[in-house]
Amino acid sequence: MKTLLILRHAKSSWKDPSLDDHERPLNKRGKRDAPRMGRLLEDQDLVPDLVLCSTARRARATAGLLLEACGYDGELVHDAHLYHADPMTVVTSLREVPDGADRVLLIGHNPGHESLLVALTGHWEIMPTAALAHVELPIERWSDLDDETDGQLVDVWRPKELDS
Repeated sequence: MKTLLILRHAKSSWKDPSLDDHERPLNKRGKRDAPRMGRLLEDQDLVPDLVLCSTARRARATAGLLLEACGYDGELVHDAHLYHADPMTVVTSLREVPDGADRVLLIGHNPGHESLLVALTGHWEIMPTAALAHVELPIERWSDLDDETDGQLVDVWRPKELDS
C-alpha cells in the first residue's frame, strides 16, 4: 500500500500582471496557509517520505513553508512536468518514484489535481488553494500506478475549514 498526498499550491499573487504565470509568488494568504497545512501533515502523522513539486514559483514557495512547518528533512524533487500537468503526466512522474518512498507528497496545480483525484479514486472534490487530499493506493510499487488504479480517498482538508 502506498500513500499519495495531493496538495494544491497556496494562494498566489496577481499583483504584478507583467509576471509570467510560472513566476507568480505567494500572496499574504498563501504565506499563512502553507505552514498551516504543514502543521496539519505533522498532526495527522502524514509527513511524507518524498516530495514532488512543480517548478512554478508559487509551488516551490508553498513547499518551502509547508515542509519547514512539518519538520520534513527528506528529498524535494522539482519536476517541470508537474506545471499544470494533466493526470497522466502526473502518473508518469509518480511511476518513477523509488519504491522505498511509501508516502509521497505531490505539490502542483488545478485543474490537474482535481482530475487526478477523480482518476485515482472516482471522487471529485473541490481543491482550492492549499487544499490537501489523502489517498491510499492499493499498489506495492509506484511503477504499478496507472490512471485507473482504484485508490481510496481518505480525507480532504481545506485551509478555510481548519481551526485557526
